[in-house]
Amino acid sequence: MGNKKNQEAWKDAKKRCQLNEADLQMAKELGLTPRSLLKNIPTPDQKWKAPVKWWVRGLYEEKFGKVLSVKATPNKWKAERKKLEKESIISVDLEGLPF
Repeated sequence: MGNKKNQEAWKDAKKRCQLNEADLQMAKELGLTPRSLLKNIPTPDQKWKAPVKWWVRGLYEEKFGKVLSVKATPNKWKAERKKLEKESIISVDLEGLPF
């Protein structure tokens, strides 16, 4: 029961804080909770406060000296490969053919 509730909390934090998988991984490694991420969303009158994404990346870089990158998913690879295949289709010159 608690595990499902925790997964939903992380999904909600991901959506509301506009985070990607790498940002979530960094937050988890820093020991942050979904609630702490949601509490740090800047309100309109907190113009000095960085967005949660930048805040997590800054903390992670400060602690570990690097920032995790997003790995391309197989779906992205397939879409990119199809796009490249369409672009690289060789046009055939039909003028020199006998028919």
